[in-house]
Amino acid sequence: MDTEQQIPETPGLLQRNRNLIKGFMISFLILALLIPTFFITQLIRERQQRNEEVKREIASQWSVAQTITGPVLAIPYLQSEKSSDNKYITVKHLAYFLPEDLKITGDLAHDFRARSSIFKLIVYTANLQISGSFKPLQLAKLNLSPENMLFNEAFISFGLSDYTGIQEQLKIHWDSTYYDFSAGANQTNIFDKALYTPLPCSAEAINKTHTFSMKVSLRGSESIHFVPVGKSSQVSLTSKWPNPDFQGKTLPEKNIKDSGFTASWKAFDLNREFPQQWKEMNEVNLSASSFGVNLLQPLDNYGKTSRTIKYAILLIMLTFVVYFFIEVLQKKTVHAVQYVLIGFALCIFYTLLLSISEYTSYTTAYLSAAIATIVLITLYTKSVFGSNKTAGIFGGFLSLLYLFIFILIQLQDGALLAGSIGLFLILAAIMYFSRKIDWYGK
Repeated sequence: MDTEQQIPETPGLLQRNRNLIKGFMISFLILALLIPTFFITQLIRERQQRNEEVKREIASQWSVAQTITGPVLAIPYLQSEKSSDNKYITVKHLAYFLPEDLKITGDLAHDFRARSSIFKLIVYTANLQISGSFKPLQLAKLNLSPENMLFNEAFISFGLSDYTGIQEQLKIHWDSTYYDFSAGANQTNIFDKALYTPLPCSAEAINKTHTFSMKVSLRGSESIHFVPVGKSSQVSLTSKWPNPDFQGKTLPEKNIKDSGFTASWKAFDLNREFPQQWKEMNEVNLSASSFGVNLLQPLDNYGKTSRTIKYAILLIMLTFVVYFFIEVLQKKTVHAVQYVLIGFALCIFYTLLLSISEYTSYTTAYLSAAIATIVLITLYTKSVFGSNKTAGIFGGFLSLLYLFIFILIQLQDGALLAGSIGLFLILAAIMYFSRKIDWYGK
């Protein structure tokens, strides 16, 4: 009696390459999920732009960042020049003279102005004492003679960025007399905005030393800068704001504590980019040599959220790869729709992070959004694989992954090194656990 021999059934082409096909499908899903992350990135930029717009609106009502320049002495003079028709005419110009020494001391009282509970702007009121002296003027260095000087039209100018911030009448105590500043008269080309006051002067007066002092109460927002117009300039500031960011080419001696900061700048005429005296025909940029402090808000949540979403491709890719390995090793099939749902959950993490960070700190927002996402995906994994152990292992991996990204966001200079080492270790772990996968479907 013949026994019919059974020939084992050979797996088909699709069956043999099902892991490869599933891998290509997952790769396509990873790339497709970059589309919603792109729109979330645009949303972050829109919210950031809206934040800047609201800050500008608040600053226009309170006062913008202030740059203080002066006082500067200006004296008109007459000069004979050839006109276009080759005739000589007398033209009036200005000569500028800076103080021999300048001393500014003061404090910044900070506060916040808000539009709703989301958008906030740090503002300040600066109470400053300004003093110094003008040494005898050296007209010969500018090739000027006293006979051509219009001493009766001399004036003092004092530059500010925004008149809105002036809290009381500004006046200068020149020698033994007070002179009130006003706006709009005797405009010069060295200031964008400045106050002016006429100053009685004479040929005899310019050969003497003159002292001056001013008391300035001024509002501003975010930062304050000073132009070192003195041949020797000293600026000292105190504030209860604990996060200063010192700016400019001249850095101060500083003391920063949780209770505030103190800072002292010293600058000389050799440190700046303009002379001690000049004629108006010479181009002079005073603000280029300014220095000051920015009252830094350390919780730049929009910036950190924008940095976080740059790691979206890494988060989605590693999550899908690990999910795929679990699927293959446990010989259970995960539908493409289930991968899509997990991908959407990973994307929603960024919208949660953005929305929560507008009301609290970045750390709190990241922790809240990460926990919500991890719990959601972990519970979903339990329902997909029907195993508490598998869900727990995957939840632990996801927690470490979010922790890794959080550490990278907090780092500055070491982010590249830490990220490279972390990715190397992750890749090594994936290669190790992928040893047991039958890629050929045997």
